[in-house]
Amino acid sequence: MLGIVIPAHNEEQLIRGCLSSVRIASQHPALMGEPVETIVVLDDCTDATGILASSCGAMTITIRARNVGMARAVGAKALLARGARWLAFTDADTLVSEAWLAAQLSLRTDVVCGTVSVLDWSPHGSHAALLEAHFLETYFDCESHRHVHGANLGVSAAAYLRVGGFRHLACSEDVALVNALVDAGCSVSWTSLPRVVTSARTDARARGGFAGALLNAVAQRLAESAGAAMRPAIAGG
Repeated sequence: MLGIVIPAHNEEQLIRGCLSSVRIASQHPALMGEPVETIVVLDDCTDATGILASSCGAMTITIRARNVGMARAVGAKALLARGARWLAFTDADTLVSEAWLAAQLSLRTDVVCGTVSVLDWSPHGSHAALLEAHFLETYFDCESHRHVHGANLGVSAAAYLRVGGFRHLACSEDVALVNALVDAGCSVSWTSLPRVVTSARTDARARGGFAGALLNAVAQRLAESAGAAMRPAIAGG
């Protein structure tokens, strides 16, 4: 059995789209009918995320931690108890491709670290074009990258258990897990093959996560622009 873990905090606007994409990925012919179970970990949700997730056929577990590391760990533990041999992780504001899960398994490594793409930068308003340009200049959506995203991560059950799983970190729990897996000598695919599209939203769920990184990038670019504007012009001779 294959398991998919999705942490969620008040994601009623996006959870159905995420789960729809996950359901399609779970039916890919390359999986040859192997069962796939999806669990949404409802972390301190006060909206209809849980109701919507259940209506989409996902299992749910409720915690009250506001801690993405704990949410991923709880979901992984539940799926391992149900016999999952592979754990795939994504986020509620993310749409996975039809071949996402099949692509992870096709690489035949202990760990798969995928990239992310963003199609809609409009949440950043007047800074959208600035941020898109920054992303295109600084992000490596290619093979042999070194990005780590909880929105596009896969790991074998054996490797996950070997390092003790996710630490209960409020952010960078994905980086900590991958570092532990690398240190343990696990084989890692740093790949752009499993595709996902994530949001560029400004209301970060985990401080220090992807949304926070985008906001920091905007601030950095604006500071650079302001600094350049303040430099005195050099007269030509």
